[in-house]
Amino acid sequence: MSRIKKSCAPRYARWLQSTNNITQQFLAIGGRQDFVSLAGGLPASELYPIELMREAMDRALTRWGSHSLEYGPVEGFPALRDAIARRMSRMTGRRFAVDNILITTGAMQGLDLMGKVLLDPGDLVVAQFPTYLGALDAWRARQPVYEKLTWDLDRPGFDEALSRAKFAYAVPNYSNPTGVLVPTPARQLLLEKVVEAGTLLVEDDPYLPLQLDGAPGPSILAIDSAMGEQAPYRGSVVYLGTLSKSVVPGLRVGWLVADPELVQTLAVAKQSSDISSSMLTHALALEFVDSTFEEQHAPKVVAVYRERRNALLHAAEEYLSDWFEWDVPPGGMFVWMRARDGTDAPVINTNDLYAYAVDEKVAFVPSSVFDFEGRLTTAMRVNFSRSSPEVIAEGVRRLRRAVERYLTSNSRVPPSLSRASF
Repeated sequence: MSRIKKSCAPRYARWLQSTNNITQQFLAIGGRQDFVSLAGGLPASELYPIELMREAMDRALTRWGSHSLEYGPVEGFPALRDAIARRMSRMTGRRFAVDNILITTGAMQGLDLMGKVLLDPGDLVVAQFPTYLGALDAWRARQPVYEKLTWDLDRPGFDEALSRAKFAYAVPNYSNPTGVLVPTPARQLLLEKVVEAGTLLVEDDPYLPLQLDGAPGPSILAIDSAMGEQAPYRGSVVYLGTLSKSVVPGLRVGWLVADPELVQTLAVAKQSSDISSSMLTHALALEFVDSTFEEQHAPKVVAVYRERRNALLHAAEEYLSDWFEWDVPPGGMFVWMRARDGTDAPVINTNDLYAYAVDEKVAFVPSSVFDFEGRLTTAMRVNFSRSSPEVIAEGVRRLRRAVERYLTSNSRVPPSLSRASF
């Protein structure tokens, strides 16, 4: 008797229906020689210290031997945790203990773990708006709801939202995607409101080394830790740092600073994700954290990025200023371009424009993916860190052609692409 074989196609979790594939798209585009990608948030690969990495790896293996090749503590390589605690103490002027530190696989794992231990479906997150796409992706499976943090901190209903939120999320230094630098008084006020509400504040600080103009001022963690001398720190801020921007992203080494009890809870969640991060990359990272390399290397990176930012701004003024406006970012990797809103300026939907841009072999990131409701469709994030000034200028020229085609088209979206991509 024959049997009919049923389909074995998996029934995927419902949350996947709400995700986007823009990150996959711009990473794939970034590897194509015929494309100019102004989309990714990637460092300049030609600045990676390959020879120093090779020397540091040799020193790490000599220093730690087989210990660096084993499974290790879930919380991270002990010597690296101690080094990060000392680093944070120097940065803030207050003492942090090893118990405050969790080493993560990039800062992204810290975001993922915060969602894993704190969020149930329907829980509220108060998130800086527009919001880093990686944070939205990290928490998407947890199905939270969001309230906008726009730094209008005295607006009606904001305090009540904080009191209901599991945590607030902010990127005060050169935010992804806008490049905004939040003034110190606003940081102080947000902290006061978070403490009064009895919730947590996740301070995501990956772009701290990329200070193109001036200095950022104290972190919110530093403001909070200044209120007490005790170690370990037991405040309301959860701070995320990384070596991805100051050394290389391939190390995948980040850290989370928090109250020791929360660190241990997060470590339990981390154990079920990866058992143990790579002790080898932790030992290698320690070679850079314990040396003066970052202090010597960061100014070289900043000089290159400043030149590239200025090249982007110059080209944008020449080719895009009829349709877009922007602020000069004092740091980071991005310029946030907003469609002009006026009687002489046509309405531009950057979801639709993206299709034309790809047709012109240039890419940016549409603003809708930084909006947890997907409704922000009049801006775009443009990256300057990855490409030379000449390539950036060519990319902006291609963007101009894309805008012109978009505005003169009747169909608005070429048949090869659609908004369904987002």
